[in-house]
Amino acid sequence: MTSSSYSSQLPIVDLSAADRGPQARRLLHAQLHSAAHDVGFFQLVGHGVTEAETEALTSAMRAFFALPEADRLALDNINSPHFRGYTRIGDERTRGARDWRDQLDIGAERPAHVPAPWEAPYWWLEGPNQWPEALPELRTAALHWIDRLSGVAARLLHELLASIGAPEDFYDDAFGPHAHPQLKLVRYPGSSGEGDDQGVGAHKDYGFLTLLLQDQVGGLQVQREDGNFHDVPPLPGAFVVNLGELLEVATDGYLLATNHRVVSPPGATERFSVPFFYNPRLDARIAPLDFPHASTAPGVTTDPSNPLFAEYGRNALKGKLRAHPSVAARHHAELLLHPEGQPAMSA
Repeated sequence: MTSSSYSSQLPIVDLSAADRGPQARRLLHAQLHSAAHDVGFFQLVGHGVTEAETEALTSAMRAFFALPEADRLALDNINSPHFRGYTRIGDERTRGARDWRDQLDIGAERPAHVPAPWEAPYWWLEGPNQWPEALPELRTAALHWIDRLSGVAARLLHELLASIGAPEDFYDDAFGPHAHPQLKLVRYPGSSGEGDDQGVGAHKDYGFLTLLLQDQVGGLQVQREDGNFHDVPPLPGAFVVNLGELLEVATDGYLLATNHRVVSPPGATERFSVPFFYNPRLDARIAPLDFPHASTAPGVTTDPSNPLFAEYGRNALKGKLRAHPSVAARHHAELLLHPEGQPAMSA
């Protein structure tokens, strides 16, 4: 079976079925259950996000990447102890290797939280964004997108939990008004010309849910049960959804967090994408989920180089320190990664 025909079987889930009566909702739950347990990835339609909302964000994003380099570098994330702002091409790392893309990292707009000596160092991740003065519409569109997709993801999580027989509001307290959503505006500028094609290296996301808006260029690949990476062809109007590692941990491996990567487009072809990460509060401790299928859970995938913690903020800070070593070196030299992977203040 070819890569494209295999990957075309990525499940398509229509979230609007939840509003079409008990029978339609039961079918939705069967589809969600299968997709989350067997694949860890699916295409989401019926989410209610309009073409106008999508166009407002994508047009502002393209305008940002069309700005002169000096204007983009004025927002360099090296200036932010909160890991917000612009990352130039090649400055982010996945498993130590360079990713050939540039991006703008955005989160919930909040005052800087400089952790007190008795507070966990992951509170550094809370703070203000950096915005281009020449594009006020970008701030408006991006913050609206965070609010809009937080609502979609919350609804999707409720239906997903219900689909495996768990209380749908089980994790509501872990989110609430102080959740830690994140948004990336990403451009892949084409091949580096140096013989590698790593747009972003193979990885799993460490939160709950990721909703990805991708353009029509393609390049996203998902590792399937045969062990190979398969293309995810763009589906107009759909979000590509994948489960994060916290859901795998919470269900003892019953729900899958799946490796995925992006292969750089050929030549000078640009690819744009917008991943949205639905994450709980930084200080949320993710309790194991009580659900009827728990006895059949296979256990969590173990990776000695990437230990996972029940407290979300520890995972998030670990990821940022690894992905952005220059920011870590400038602002957080006192943070050490212990052998078990726990960021902590040095003595």
